[in-house]
Amino acid sequence: MIKPQLVLDIGGVLATNLSPLFWQLLAAEAIVSEEQLYSEYKQQISERLWTGQITEKQFWSWIAEYTPNLTSAQTRSFIDRCLLPLPALAEIGNWNAVADIHVLSNHLPAWVEPIITPIKPYLKSITISSEAALQKPHPAIFDKVNEQLPPDSFVLFVDDHPKNTKQAALHGWHTLHADEDGRWISQVIPLLKQYSNKK
Repeated sequence: MIKPQLVLDIGGVLATNLSPLFWQLLAAEAIVSEEQLYSEYKQQISERLWTGQITEKQFWSWIAEYTPNLTSAQTRSFIDRCLLPLPALAEIGNWNAVADIHVLSNHLPAWVEPIITPIKPYLKSITISSEAALQKPHPAIFDKVNEQLPPDSFVLFVDDHPKNTKQAALHGWHTLHADEDGRWISQVIPLLKQYSNKK
């Protein structure tokens, strides 16, 4: 029997989101306000970073223009301070007993490595935007994941951004919104078993 497929985001699902703390930490040392720094990031570099058009090194060089008093080691350490495991990470083993698990995230591989490495044995596929040269909610990145799933399988996608769950639904996936309080975690097994009981 084909298992249900569980596709998980990282930020806001398995680990904390970088924003807003990352930008608050940088802004404390920046020559511009947090609002201006983040606005210029969104306009100038965000999409290129998450789709792999620029390297992590180039990103830090861009940041250094705004935070000249910080060392590269200090700014890099902010990633580790902001990207912390969430309770769902401890559930991966339980979920793996019921479903095949996949990761789909807008991120950089080096940044999420501490989160991904402990659960890699449970993962059927890992799709990271900067490697795929696409970011959610672009339909093509969902197509990439679909290619790695068994045909006609039940797919449950968990993400904390409605724009991403909306696109997943257009691909025929069932979706679950990851609320900040983590109430969604208790819904995963019942939803997956509900599918299994129908087979």
